[in-house]
Amino acid sequence: MNIVVCMKQVPDTWSERTLKPADSTLDREAADAVINELDEYAIEEGLRLAEAHGGEVTILSMGPAKATESIRKALSMGADKAVHLVDDALAGSDALATSAAIAAVLGRIGFDLVILGSESTDARMGVMAAMLSERLAVPQLSFASKVDVDGTSIAINRQADYGYDRVEASLPAVVSVVEKINEPRYPSFKGIMAAKKKPVETLGLADIGIEPGQVGLASSASEVVSFVKRPPRQAGTVVKDEGDGGVKAAEFLAAQKFI
Repeated sequence: MNIVVCMKQVPDTWSERTLKPADSTLDREAADAVINELDEYAIEEGLRLAEAHGGEVTILSMGPAKATESIRKALSMGADKAVHLVDDALAGSDALATSAAIAAVLGRIGFDLVILGSESTDARMGVMAAMLSERLAVPQLSFASKVDVDGTSIAINRQADYGYDRVEASLPAVVSVVEKINEPRYPSFKGIMAAKKKPVETLGLADIGIEPGQVGLASSASEVVSFVKRPPRQAGTVVKDEGDGGVKAAEFLAAQKFI
C-alpha cells in the first residue's frame, strides 16, 4: 500500500508567535519550528497501517528549506522516504493555493491513501482534507479516531459529540485523524541514524506544472488585512466580602453577562 502522510512544519505553540508587519503573514523565523502536533498522529497511523498491511510511507511537506529538519524527524520515526515541495513563490499561500500545490504533487507521486492531521496549529483551518479530496476526486474520511483497511476498502470511526460514526469508502482515499487515534512513537537512535540516508525528493513549482502566479500571497483568495497586538492583561476585579460578597459576585457576573 502506497501511503502518503502530509506533514506541515509550524511554529512551536509554546513559543510567542507573531505576524510580519510588512504583509501580515506568520513570522516563521520568530519561533522554534516543529512538526504540527496533529500530523504526528497522522505519521504514526501511516506507519501502523504499513506495518499491518505492507507498503511504504512517504512524507509530503510543503514549506521553506527549514522544513527539512521536520522531514528528517518524520523519517526517523520510521517513514521510508519524503517529498519536499519548496519554492519561494509559495510564500503566503492560503488553503486554496496550498491544496492545489499539494494535490499536484500527489498526482505526480501517486497514492493509495493520504493521511493528515485534522488541522494545523498555526492556521487552524481544518479544510485541507476536504480540499485535497475534491481536487483529487477521491473519498474523504475526516476526524478519524480509528482506521481499518481491508484490501481496497477503508473504514473509520469518525469522532462526533455523541461518540462516533462508522464511515466506509474505497481506496484511494484521503483521511484526516484526531489526537485520540494513537500515541506517536519517539524516534529511536537507530531511526535517527537511518533517517540521514533515506531519500528526500525536492520539487519546485515547475516540476508539478504550476505557474508561480497561481500560488503565493498575491494569488490567494484570502489574506490577513490588518492585525493588532493583544492588549496587556488588565487587573481583575476584587470583591471584598463584608457580608454581601455573594451579592457583589453575582452582580459582577451579571454585568459581564456570564449569568
